[in-house]
Amino acid sequence: MPSKEAASDQPAKAELPVGPVLAACLVPGGGHFWLHRWGRGAILLASVGAMFVSGLLMQGRFFQLEPANIVETLGFLGDVCSGLLFVVAKLAGYQTLASASPIADYGTKFLLVAGLLNVLCVLDAYDIAVGNKD
Repeated sequence: MPSKEAASDQPAKAELPVGPVLAACLVPGGGHFWLHRWGRGAILLASVGAMFVSGLLMQGRFFQLEPANIVETLGFLGDVCSGLLFVVAKLAGYQTLASASPIADYGTKFLLVAGLLNVLCVLDAYDIAVGNKD
């Protein structure tokens, strides 16, 4: 029969902080706002948002979901990680023509990197929520 001491030595199961993670997925810095980290949330929202808007202003293109083309599909997943910024741009009808312009190519990279940076924001919000980071 196990003693009470042995039972208390087992680590408690950590619960997934659904609220902060979902908020961070939808809005850059949203998880930090959820966790009352107002300054960090504002900086993340401003920086990722500025990168996304810069990509739009440079007429960057969104990648398309094409299962036969792994690079295009991975780019699409990166774009989707921008959360509601991506959804709002698509619902607003943002669409560009393929362009050989170097500026448009930079814009495409800005849009992709904004989504990838938001993934880091999600991971940071998760770490703060579970107590791994201050």
